[in-house]
Amino acid sequence: MTLDQLITFLWVSRLGGVRRAAQEMNISQPAVSGRIAALEQSLGTQLFDRAQRGVTLTKKGVLLRDYSEKIVNLVEGIKADIIPAEAEDSLLRVGVAETIVQLWLSDFLSALYETYPKIRVEIVVDVTLNLRQQLLERTIDIALLMGPISDYTVDNMPLPKIPLAWFKPVGRPDPDLSATPVVTYHRNSRPYREIRQQMINRYGPNTQLFPTSSINAGLEMVATGIGVGLFPSRFAKQFVDQGRIEPFDPGWTLSDLEFTASFLGDPRNELCARAAEIAAASATRFLNKT
Repeated sequence: MTLDQLITFLWVSRLGGVRRAAQEMNISQPAVSGRIAALEQSLGTQLFDRAQRGVTLTKKGVLLRDYSEKIVNLVEGIKADIIPAEAEDSLLRVGVAETIVQLWLSDFLSALYETYPKIRVEIVVDVTLNLRQQLLERTIDIALLMGPISDYTVDNMPLPKIPLAWFKPVGRPDPDLSATPVVTYHRNSRPYREIRQQMINRYGPNTQLFPTSSINAGLEMVATGIGVGLFPSRFAKQFVDQGRIEPFDPGWTLSDLEFTASFLGDPRNELCARAAEIAAASATRFLNKT
């Protein structure tokens, strides 16, 4: 019985099949099957019931899963406490919402590389809905997104909240929101749903919303007079400083945007946990200095 066999066993049990475990571990399916067969032979018992749609744990398999999770968590603890950060050379796949990209992503990456100079980082920029799915499908390791993610396998570290403000083209009178197009977040986002409900409740069902997946494009739409918008005030600062847009107060706004650094806690990865802490510290420093 080896650590590689136990780790492979855990991935097969979590993902329900050899093929998905092989994809996650970036090894061949025969290698995964070979490790499971060797583990079953060494223990003298069958760990999985095989079926066309995948595999399920036997009673002995369930017992081994509990032991294996404890062993793997201990190994992660050893790596975190013993291996110097400067020697860590893993790949970290980071999914990021655009709001964070435009605010403090560069600060986070600088702090991350300062702590882990040898790691390799892949960045995926997408809307929160897609990032959540990618994290649960394990195609990214950590997501900086509008959270939290309500799933028992996910750990969520709160990040500083980001306030929203209304903006209009500079020099224009305060608009009548019942007759003015409102530029806002992507259609599949929480801010879009909230502002849509508020607009319907306050002004009726015929209000116009222009959703966009790019906040920068949305602010450009406001600056050119297409409509008004509700966006993070720190994000809009450059446009305000350029004299292209200005804030206004229609008497209401949405609650601050809540972001989390979310990562899989099952299995726990100490690099992801530490990266989440670095993200929270980076966001706090950025928002405090601006």
